[in-house]
Amino acid sequence: MEVKDFEYSLPNELIAQEPLKRRDSSRLMVIDRSKNTVQHGIFTDLPDYLNPGDCLICNNARVIPARIRGKKAKTGGNVEFLLLSEVAPGKWETLVKPGRRLPEGTSVEFGDGRLTAKIEERLPEGKRLVSFEHEGSFQDILEMVGEVPLPSYIHKNISNPGCYQTVYASNKGAVAAPTAGLHFTEELLGTIRKKGIHTASITLDVGLDSFRPVKAQKVKEHKMHSEKFFISKKDADVINNAIDGGNKIIAVGTTSARALETVAFVNGQGKRRVGEFRGSTNLFIYPPYDFKIVDSLVTNFHLPKSTLLMLVSAFASRELIMKGYKIAIKERYRFFSFGDAMLIV
Repeated sequence: MEVKDFEYSLPNELIAQEPLKRRDSSRLMVIDRSKNTVQHGIFTDLPDYLNPGDCLICNNARVIPARIRGKKAKTGGNVEFLLLSEVAPGKWETLVKPGRRLPEGTSVEFGDGRLTAKIEERLPEGKRLVSFEHEGSFQDILEMVGEVPLPSYIHKNISNPGCYQTVYASNKGAVAAPTAGLHFTEELLGTIRKKGIHTASITLDVGLDSFRPVKAQKVKEHKMHSEKFFISKKDADVINNAIDGGNKIIAVGTTSARALETVAFVNGQGKRRVGEFRGSTNLFIYPPYDFKIVDSLVTNFHLPKSTLLMLVSAFASRELIMKGYKIAIKERYRFFSFGDAMLIV
């Protein structure tokens, strides 16, 4: 299968530049895999497609203020870092600007010296390995000197950075939001729970590479970057109990789906299971793929040729997903992080 099979043309005006005033008022496209149908609604209709005993799995990762702006220690030249992942205590894989003016050994200061950094090594794809020095908590300093990074296709300044966090975001570490969860409100979650639908959490620290278009020509040639994630025994038990009851597992977002499929196994009795886990995953899901845990998927509309589009195409089919996207463009749905939602059942 070739990457070009996941290309589509999107008018720029359909890329949502800001969230709606009320998160759960977004549109909801419902794709039924068994009936091969596409329906339209709003996100508050979601509970109508869930049954008592079902289990909704949310990624509670919280986006850190990963974009920091500083100055070169020697010249005072302006510098911008985008933190990608912590590879060792005090050392981060980072994107830097301007890259050509930041060779190995360069020192940079942030927040009037509250945080200093040194370029340790050039990495592939324009990245740098950077070591940081500071007094006190690194996360506290980031809160003071950093800002939450928005995707590059959002050009409008957002006055409230909290709109790029889910209402249940709690575990800091992601550099991009698990955007399918942005549609939920506390009220809607309350409605879901009152209906007898269970909820469970995973934490997957979303990285920027998940959102980037795949550069390889053949899908199988793409190398998926690792992302850290965690699922507790308590949450794994909630999911397994739902499976034992014959109920559906609904993943909120591709990140939740990847995490669940990473920890999926079949026990000695032939039952589907998920296990407690702390580590990372580089699982790349693309057609054909046999999902072991996920029964339904809440997701957004994804960039062309992205691994996210490939995952949802594996969950439904490429033909059905591309049919849905064609309809979404015709019906003027809003796309990407602040856009509308899709439910695949």
